[in-house]
Amino acid sequence: MSDETARLIERTADDLFAAESGAARQALAEGAWPERLWRTFAGTGLAQAALPEDAGGAGLAAGLAVMRAAGRHAAPIPVAETMVGALLCHAAGVETPDGPLTVHAPAWEPGDADSAALPRVPWARFASVVLIASTGGGLALYRPVGVVEGANLAGEPRDDVTQGSPLSTARDPSGPVDASSLMALARAAQLRGAMERVLAMTVAYASEREQFGRPLKRFQAIQHHLAEIGGEAAATGAAVDAAAQACTPFALAAAKARASQAAGAVARLAHQVHGAIGYTVEHDLHVWTTRLWAWRDEYGNEAHWWHELGAEAARGGGAALWTTMVTAGASEGGSA
Repeated sequence: MSDETARLIERTADDLFAAESGAARQALAEGAWPERLWRTFAGTGLAQAALPEDAGGAGLAAGLAVMRAAGRHAAPIPVAETMVGALLCHAAGVETPDGPLTVHAPAWEPGDADSAALPRVPWARFASVVLIASTGGGLALYRPVGVVEGANLAGEPRDDVTQGSPLSTARDPSGPVDASSLMALARAAQLRGAMERVLAMTVAYASEREQFGRPLKRFQAIQHHLAEIGGEAAATGAAVDAAAQACTPFALAAAKARASQAAGAVARLAHQVHGAIGYTVEHDLHVWTTRLWAWRDEYGNEAHWWHELGAEAARGGGAALWTTMVTAGASEGGSA
């Protein structure tokens, strides 16, 4: 994929989500499916952007750029779930179903479908298909039938699926990483975009708001907060970019661990700069900080992924640690 193609994909996603996400969030808050945003997203081909080029996509890095844009604009549709779902179907050699997809991973074995419930499945009430990636590595496709509606802190659907209609099963998806790790990387990309938006909002507020006759940004403590937010967002971006290139368990664990850790710091500092106004419904800051808090824990929080990172590093022994770290940041590729 050329740099020009990557920039075009990212600009297309950014323009789409910037134009449509506000109205779509209002529709979702009223209980409606944001049909217009979804139709445009699917119609542009962005839903397949993460697929390899020989499958009609542009590669994992391009897909993560779309997810980053979705996080930057708090797009209220299953962008990450649909894109990762398409990747899993491609890796397993099955045709990608039409419509919005969602992913449950890890999950119970496919044979338990009639007796087990899937807890807190993202966007299940609106999904055409749930892709269930079991802990054993298999993949099954189910149409959700019984759904108990729920939500995360940001108001995004997180539903319990109590019954599903089986569509198909597939061989184990081929690739270096599992479905849970891919979804963790997807959340890291969304967290990156949300942090960038929070940084921009906080810088703007500190520039406009005055205290004691001068803008907030002139106070050293505020400058330190802004610098720390920018540093956390930049570090998250570097980790996500490295994971997209290396696509190894070590790199993916590092990306989600870094993103989740940064999310808490960014939300805390942004609210400190905004003061009381940042906690009100009237101010838009909560749209992004609630997502930072919610996505931070989904598909493993920082404690989980730091533990996984340590275990992955220990597998090769101390002599291999430096090589593992360098490889995570310098490998080429990025196909799942």
